[in-house]
Amino acid sequence: MCGFAGIFRYASRTPEISDELLTRMGDTIAHRGPDDSGTYRSACGRVGLSFRRLSIIDLSPAGHQPMSTPDGSITLVFNGEIYNHTSLRRELEALGFVYRSRTDTETILYAYAHWGEHFVERLHGMFAIAIWDARTERLLLYRDRIGIKPLYYADHHGSIVFGSEIKAMLPVPGMTAEVSREALYHYFTYIHTPAPWTLYDGIYKLRAGYYLVVEKNGDLRLEHYWDPLGHRDEDFPYHDEAAVTERIRTLFREAVEKRMMSDVPFGVFLSGGIDSSANVAFMSELMDRPVDTFTVAIRGQEDTNEFRWARRIAERYHTNHHEVVIDDGGFLDLLPTIVHHQDEPLADPVCFPLYHVSKLARDNGTIVIQVGEGSDEQFAGYESYLRAVRMLRLEYALRFVPRLVTRGAYGLLSPLLRMRKVDYRQNVVRNVMEKEPVFWGNAIGFYDKEKCRALNLNTFEGLELSSSYELAVEQYRKAVLAGYSDDLQRIVYWEIKNRLAELLLMRVDKITMAVSLEARVPFLDHRLVEFSMNIPSSLKTKNGTPKYILREAMRGILPDDIIDRKKIGFAGSGKNMLTPDIFRHARSLLESPRHDYYNPSYIRALLDEYERSSINYTPQIWALYNFELWHRWWIEGDRSL
Repeated sequence: MCGFAGIFRYASRTPEISDELLTRMGDTIAHRGPDDSGTYRSACGRVGLSFRRLSIIDLSPAGHQPMSTPDGSITLVFNGEIYNHTSLRRELEALGFVYRSRTDTETILYAYAHWGEHFVERLHGMFAIAIWDARTERLLLYRDRIGIKPLYYADHHGSIVFGSEIKAMLPVPGMTAEVSREALYHYFTYIHTPAPWTLYDGIYKLRAGYYLVVEKNGDLRLEHYWDPLGHRDEDFPYHDEAAVTERIRTLFREAVEKRMMSDVPFGVFLSGGIDSSANVAFMSELMDRPVDTFTVAIRGQEDTNEFRWARRIAERYHTNHHEVVIDDGGFLDLLPTIVHHQDEPLADPVCFPLYHVSKLARDNGTIVIQVGEGSDEQFAGYESYLRAVRMLRLEYALRFVPRLVTRGAYGLLSPLLRMRKVDYRQNVVRNVMEKEPVFWGNAIGFYDKEKCRALNLNTFEGLELSSSYELAVEQYRKAVLAGYSDDLQRIVYWEIKNRLAELLLMRVDKITMAVSLEARVPFLDHRLVEFSMNIPSSLKTKNGTPKYILREAMRGILPDDIIDRKKIGFAGSGKNMLTPDIFRHARSLLESPRHDYYNPSYIRALLDEYERSSINYTPQIWALYNFELWHRWWIEGDRSL
């Protein structure tokens, strides 16, 4: 795992790229690669690359990047791991390519040299790649299929500037940190910035499963090389429960084994849930030493403390187990670090316990960690998915009932919701009764109606802003056209394309790399994802049980009480993390903004009602709070946090 940045000056009259600039770009992301650094300037003077290395495979100097072909015609920088690089290497060596290292980096170099820009379809792994081809004077940028590794770019004054993190791009002269109002509008709905936007005006992120070709004259060509849909094996019996569970076990075992490729120590984040426990079980089967496991809990919050379950798995598989307990004092002390490393706001409080457990692993000598992300999305592990499907059925049943009647019914229901501390202003039931779209995503800050009240819309004048729901509709249509038409399938597809790639995986990358730790995601092996997308919804949620088919696949491998226990979630949630001290800090910032994006009276009323009644406004408060923190740190340059 590493980090890189670079510049391609496609316009003729642009400043020379200096070694000093490239070094500064790399130094901003030194945490991604503390083991080595390197820079490259092309013979034509139009391209500069900067690299920071976290040594995982072939720890020798032979793995130094930027790396070039022997004739110097192709040069690349690469962040990630290619798990099938040894089999590709055998093919390439048979074709006459001579290797100088044991790295997967060199395999990428020769794979591109031989197969051209579509070589990416041969790769199995997680990656962000930048390739300079001096023969055609083209720059190529690649992001992996699922979006495990981020990659940003900007078309800036005759140059393409790019990097593993946005902060690595900002040292370029003329690059300024300014708010993208269009991205901000969508951020307040999704609590992250959907691709291809970032919250920085003019800076974009490459979508998962895409690559970008920049021609020598600056023309951009975006190519979509992979999608979760459309990989159905017509000979496989997808409705046969036994066959499906066996295939899941086989694909997951292979995924775990591939991700044990390492020349440095590795371990697992263990919560004691089915996903992390499955990682431990299969790693233990494949290893001849104890697995290192790491768990975090929040002091005083027993309802989210999973130490008991994690210890049960640690004892069963004889792991080398480590634990850390945190509190909200640690949260406030850690704020500047988290805001700095996130680059743009990820309104997910899990980032804080994730940082502590990542540091625990790194401090104990672990360099590579396996995590359970992606299982709940592809196997429908959230109760909210099932609830959304039920609401969609209700929506269909009420389609001929006048809106005036359904709105009146919701008005009668609202007092009960208030009593139960439910956000009565906006929720999926209200969406149905108001004849509005039901499922926008699994983590929503503001639906459009409330967002328009919370924001100062005068600030957004001049923009052609459509409903944030249109982003979901675009993906729903793709799913239907590809033959994936039932409600749960469409929900899962949208979650993989949006929330998984741009919130959950983004937080894993940013927070683990903040402490120079590489995270690997076995459940997101693309072959497993391709298979799971074709499992019928009737097996994913059989008898109303979320993630039914994965539970059955792990039956007999994991203890039944681990498989059948209620899902808790990783350490923190908005509800339990918004402690009185944290709320006071959030309020102090939100009541004195130094910008005009909010409607102050709405925000004040929201905070007052939350403090008075504890109605669950935590998604909205976290979205506002995280934006405020980010704006002060990155836009205003205020380091007083």
